Amino acid sequence: MTAAGPSLDPHVFGEDAICFGCGPAHPIGFHLDFKRDGDEIVTTFVPDARYQGPPGVMHGGLVTTLADEIAAWAIIGILGKFGFTASMQAKLLRPVRIGVPVEARSWIARPGTRVIGTAVRIAQGGADVYTGEFSFVLLDRGGAERLLDGPIPASWERFCR
Repeated sequence: MTAAGPSLDPHVFGEDAICFGCGPAHPIGFHLDFKRDGDEIVTTFVPDARYQGPPGVMHGGLVTTLADEIAAWAIIGILGKFGFTASMQAKLLRPVRIGVPVEARSWIARPGTRVIGTAVRIAQGGADVYTGEFSFVLLDRGGAERLLDGPIPASWERFCR
């Protein structure tokens, strides 16, 4: 597992942001640390028993949550924008084992101005355990506020299209 470059700022959406995937303050979140490696975003993660589904195996929905998070950070870390997940296609290839490090990578697969496609690969022990494709919608300020049903945080403004 390799990761080049400095960590991307986990507080880009504000000091009090409580994202399950990347929020440092989330009480049970993943607390992921993202780095840019060329045209990819990479993170490593060791799933523990809190994220278990079947005995010794990470819950499949949480594997997909990890994938969604790394996919979103491709848009943040590479394009400097923020997108809302619109669709995903997931392939769970093997069980993700509890206590064994995983490496997740994402990249921009389909550039666009309003809809962006990203691709994700998660590996554990040198073997792919997950591959997926995601579509994200980039919203302007008004669209983001309608989706959130209220004003966006000031720290989000620079990420709107």
